[in-house]
Amino acid sequence: MYKNSFLSNSIKYALVGSAAVAALSAFSVVAAEADAVAAEKTIEKIEVTGSRIRSTDLQSFSPVQVIGAAEIDTSSVANIQDLLLKNPAFGSPAISRTNSNFSTASAGVATVDLRNLGTSRTLVLVNGRRFVAGIPGESAVDLNSIPTQFIERVEVMTGGASAVYGSDAVAGVVNIIYKKEFEGVEFDVQSGQSSEGDSEETQVQFTMGTSSADGKGNIMVHGAYTDQGAVYSRDRDFAAVDQYSQGAITGLPEDMFTPIRPYYSSYAPQGRFYAGDKQFTYDKAGNLIEGFSTNGSDTRDADGFNRSNFRTIAIPTERYLLATNAKYEIFDGWNAFLEGTYASSQTKTQLEPFPLASDSIYGASGGQLPIEFENFIESATNPGEYERTVVRNPLVPDAIFNAATDTNGDGLKDIFFTRRLADVGNRGNVADRDTFRIVGGIDGEITDGWYMDAYYGYGQTKESQVSSGQVNVLNFKSALEAITDEDGNVVCRDATARSQNCVPVSVFGDGSITPEAAAYISAPGLLSTFTSQKVAGLNISGDLFELPAGMVGIAGGIEYREEFARSEFDALQQAGLNAGNAIPRTEGKFDVIEYFTELNVPLIADAFMAKQLNLRGAVRLSDYSTVGNTESWNVALDWAPIDEVRFRAIRAQSTRAPNINELYSPPSQDFPSGLTDPCLGVSATSTGAQSDACRADAGVMANIQANGVFTLNQSDIQGVSGYNRGNPDLDAETGKSWTFGVTVSPEGIAVVEDFDFNVDYFDIEIDDAIVPTDRQYILDECYGGNSALCSFVTRRAANMGPNSAGSLEYIDSGVTNSGGFGTKGLDVVVSYSKDFEDYGLAGQVNGRISYTHVIDGYEIPLPGADKETFNGEIGAPKNKFYLSLGYKYEDVSIAWNTTFIGESFLDDSFLSSMELEPESVGVGSVTYHDLNISYQPFDMAEFYVGVNNLFDKAPPPIISGLPGSNTGAETDAGTYDAIGRRYYAGVRFKF
Repeated sequence: MYKNSFLSNSIKYALVGSAAVAALSAFSVVAAEADAVAAEKTIEKIEVTGSRIRSTDLQSFSPVQVIGAAEIDTSSVANIQDLLLKNPAFGSPAISRTNSNFSTASAGVATVDLRNLGTSRTLVLVNGRRFVAGIPGESAVDLNSIPTQFIERVEVMTGGASAVYGSDAVAGVVNIIYKKEFEGVEFDVQSGQSSEGDSEETQVQFTMGTSSADGKGNIMVHGAYTDQGAVYSRDRDFAAVDQYSQGAITGLPEDMFTPIRPYYSSYAPQGRFYAGDKQFTYDKAGNLIEGFSTNGSDTRDADGFNRSNFRTIAIPTERYLLATNAKYEIFDGWNAFLEGTYASSQTKTQLEPFPLASDSIYGASGGQLPIEFENFIESATNPGEYERTVVRNPLVPDAIFNAATDTNGDGLKDIFFTRRLADVGNRGNVADRDTFRIVGGIDGEITDGWYMDAYYGYGQTKESQVSSGQVNVLNFKSALEAITDEDGNVVCRDATARSQNCVPVSVFGDGSITPEAAAYISAPGLLSTFTSQKVAGLNISGDLFELPAGMVGIAGGIEYREEFARSEFDALQQAGLNAGNAIPRTEGKFDVIEYFTELNVPLIADAFMAKQLNLRGAVRLSDYSTVGNTESWNVALDWAPIDEVRFRAIRAQSTRAPNINELYSPPSQDFPSGLTDPCLGVSATSTGAQSDACRADAGVMANIQANGVFTLNQSDIQGVSGYNRGNPDLDAETGKSWTFGVTVSPEGIAVVEDFDFNVDYFDIEIDDAIVPTDRQYILDECYGGNSALCSFVTRRAANMGPNSAGSLEYIDSGVTNSGGFGTKGLDVVVSYSKDFEDYGLAGQVNGRISYTHVIDGYEIPLPGADKETFNGEIGAPKNKFYLSLGYKYEDVSIAWNTTFIGESFLDDSFLSSMELEPESVGVGSVTYHDLNISYQPFDMAEFYVGVNNLFDKAPPPIISGLPGSNTGAETDAGTYDAIGRRYYAGVRFKF
């Protein structure tokens, strides 16, 4: 049974059957009339994004925005993601070079997100066919693997497109079309850097093409090398020092963008030690002192640690790309074609050394480091009898040892410590990714007006990642428990560990961990991933019969796809024994077979107020090995009352089947940020159901009794963890969309005849959306009366001491078909092109503005829950536009591009947790300007220079503690430019 049906099953199967009948009839015509093929050449029929029906009419029923090769050239971007994100239809990317430094995997991958509905709901195609994913277990394509200068154009179609292209096209389609035929050689070299002297960038690209002597074949080869350098937090004033939003603590609107600076970490390289009722640390001269001052005071320098000195804003990325297109006419009207792409990239992340606390090693036994040990010595006079003695760890300074007490009741002294492992080295990873894709097939005209293409494609992405800065928790435990042997040497207490070359570790003081000890406790992390995709398809299109208004066009076909992904960390990482996230192995696969058909019926032509009126419909039936049967469809009406004006209306249903990670991911650890604990400030006498629910937790109550009100310290705020998990029982999600649009291309009216106007209204709603339950929502609901969600929340025990008792330890999140998404708004695209010679002036001018106004955008976390509006929030502004202007005079061309991001507000849920109204606290609009100037003194050479972010616009201060802040950037670096002004220069040669 198919669910949520719009057309009856009989009609759907009739449509699919009609495609099969059409295919059989077309082949029979070929057999009967093979010798009667007309010699007369007709106008070429082509496919446009949004339809499989070939047509001589270049108009698309669906709203399509086109980014051409000329615009790509003048932008001089190394990655097509950078240019696409300027288009207002796109939201902030889930992953980019500037927002993924802290990612445990896939850092530096480049993705796109149409309509802010999620990367997994944007389908990226190459030449109308699927491309292998760049993130294991996901559907997102890594645009690092797309050769930018090999692109002829990019067609962006928003709105449901699953009926034409299949799953994942709920928000729309990005169709990247490579260059076709080419003869000669084109060579491009470019170099640049930021005004701060970093973010160095080098691009070297070439394209070669040649045709066979008989003109039947052509082959193109494109190669590229790009190297984008790092940008470190310490080299930008706004991010150079650890800071935290004062408003995130006080809840006052005027404090939100006021930083507490410095807001250093209490995990310092010299260590912080809790012994009995005293605290100890080391001063800058290496002397042991009492107390600790994280951020300094009037009488004492800061003892804390500036993490921003080690963090990265932009990840260095190096890429090698090779692409090819080849075709050969095997017989009249039939071509064999081959597409190949190979991409090899390397990214490097860097962040501060690991912050270790003794509870990371001794969490199961109270989190305390034992500094005394029982020792039993056999009596020399009475063999078989043992005398109990107590030995101390000789590495512990006397002052700390003397102040220590027994906290866990075993009669032995222990202490709690925190320490930054600077002696072990910075954390980070080096990831090598290789993507390979090849597609081969045939296409041609079966008979007059009937076309077929068949293809098979295989793609794979491999990633090998090595990370540093982590430690082996088991080895660390053995190395911490040191004693003095009979010869007076300090050795590891455990004999088995000694036999395995254990080296004692001293955590007391900066630089106290020797290189030998660091080598023993270090645990370089390893990650290996593999993603593969197999795709085969057969498409047939042609004219069924003629109506008074024209030919009835039809397309139909069958597609098969198989997806596989595996992601596997080293054994310590999987078990969480390297003091970091526990991330188990993930592996899974699925396959799907799909049948689709599309029909175009011309209703009226060349009539009064109906120059053209067409009805189009499409349906796709899919059978997944995971979720079973799904259906997608669309119905469109296209009306051109006169040649210059065309209206369109589209109703569509799209589906998205769950990906491998959503289905099969085992619980993997995460460290979420930006959460507000509902129990903060609750006292023994505060009233209300929320206060009662908080006090019901023994740890919270112990904290209240110790502090008067429930209090969190800095490490509590920064130390929340949790586990994300998949769900093999997921079903497909369904999206319904409306699109209404008009295109106006005036002719004969002097003022506007060189303009094209496009206005589209979109309305997309997604039911049964596959979503991880939002952690802030879990907290708010748990302490707001929905006790079922409290099973996701774990607080620290009452015996953790007054500083940490009752603080959040884990907030888990699972994936379910429990969500909903929706968005609606207006797209406006206006283009203009004019040769000024018509006015007696010199030069040619062209321009295009793309503007999006989002009327509504929301997420529903669970059935029955209130909408959580994201429209207007940071990363999803209500208003955004991109303006490109070009002027060419003889050999000189100038391009000026402007990107406008409207005012945006902090997340509504965050503001609500602070008891503030939605859209009450936000940042103003931001405008960026880019300039490119080129000079072509002769046909074979072009020289160009450019500046991005011409006026060096600084990003808005979305600082740590606020939702949307990217760690290390102190802004939303996926939305705003955190690098600053950048210059470049280059030269192109064509032979």
